[in-house]
Amino acid sequence: MFKFNAPQKVFRIGKMKVGGQPGENPKVMIGTIFYERHKIVEDPVEGIFDEKAAEALINKQDSLCEDCGLSSMYDVVGISAEAFPKYLDFVADKSENPILLDAWTLDVRLAGLQHVKEVGLSNRIVHNSIMPPEPAAQEVAAIKDAGIKASVLLAFNVEDKSPAGAISVLKGTATAKGLIDVAKDAGIEGMMVDLSFANAIPGIGLSCKAIYGVKDQLGLAAGGAPSNATTVWKPFVKEKWGIDIYKAVEATCQAIPIAFGADWLMYGVIEAAPWVIPAVASVDAMALAVANFEFKTPLPEAPCALSKLFPEYIDRLKGMLPPKVEKP
Repeated sequence: MFKFNAPQKVFRIGKMKVGGQPGENPKVMIGTIFYERHKIVEDPVEGIFDEKAAEALINKQDSLCEDCGLSSMYDVVGISAEAFPKYLDFVADKSENPILLDAWTLDVRLAGLQHVKEVGLSNRIVHNSIMPPEPAAQEVAAIKDAGIKASVLLAFNVEDKSPAGAISVLKGTATAKGLIDVAKDAGIEGMMVDLSFANAIPGIGLSCKAIYGVKDQLGLAAGGAPSNATTVWKPFVKEKWGIDIYKAVEATCQAIPIAFGADWLMYGVIEAAPWVIPAVASVDAMALAVANFEFKTPLPEAPCALSKLFPEYIDRLKGMLPPKVEKP
């Protein structure tokens, strides 16, 4: 609901654009699938899972994002080198949207990188993630060799949780190479800065302030995972107030960063899509209306939250705009 000072670095992956000024491009929703103890996974080592259930979850996220004017990506988690390629292939077959390659250990990440290179998926992959301290040279080389052009950069500063701390991790210091330069070494062109250093709900405010700071000063696509904090609070809320209240809390906490300019959100387990995605789209529609009215930002070429959810309001905005004054 404002305009950032720095020129914004927008990049394209697949058919979607990521980043930009508020109102310029649809926000990206990223659900996590095949995560630890995911009920649809029968054997996380062999990669055996309920394919019908997995496909239903993928279709649900895609359809909700389409209905709400948001973009859709998937955070695919690999726990073993044998299972990871199966997960990646399955999601790639069921949806044409981009995929985050996410694994706990270096050997599994390397297996995933090698696989996407071999099967030609690199142009749809976002590496998740490049983080401090500087990743192993072997991983940087593997990312570049795979031809992957987009990555999440986890701007986590242990000592300084302010926007300045996050920016120092990205730009580097006298003693540490910045994540931006590391990403460039790996051949990365599209950077998604992850500012998820909150493991408690009040800390989401710090993440929001950092999202604003990174976009305002560096112009990079920024976002994060508020679910890191809401998940920690879930047992307390469920016990005290019940699951419906928890869903309301989660949807609210996920939507708030959008008001600070977040371009993308890893909203957590993919099962949360039905209550999180509409909440995020509602806030995005507010931002789109302000951008169009106050800053004269054209609505995105692709269907957006405002045109999908509140199409009648677009005509109202046109009526609210002051008449153009023709130059003599």
